[in-house]
Amino acid sequence: MWFDTWADLARILLTGVAAYVVLVAMVRLSGKRALSQLNAFDFVVSVAIGSVLATTLLNADVALAEGVIALGLLLGLQYLVASISTRWPRARDGVTS
Repeated sequence: MWFDTWADLARILLTGVAAYVVLVAMVRLSGKRALSQLNAFDFVVSVAIGSVLATTLLNADVALAEGVIALGLLLGLQYLVASISTRWPRARDGVTS
């Protein structure tokens, strides 16, 4: 079967557009660290962000607000770890390869 209902497709389209806009805004607010100079830690966070976005789009049990909070949490934690690692060399050694 191609799909179950038109409502499911509409939910994916609307949630997808909204989640995309929120993700782009959050990444812009979090700065260049979210996309450039990827180390192992940044790569893991990027994969997690992709997983949250996919789950938000495809799982009807996950509300858009929950996905947005999860994206914000991941980007906020990434910013926090990046800030800590720039101030303390020992923390940097634990985060970078």
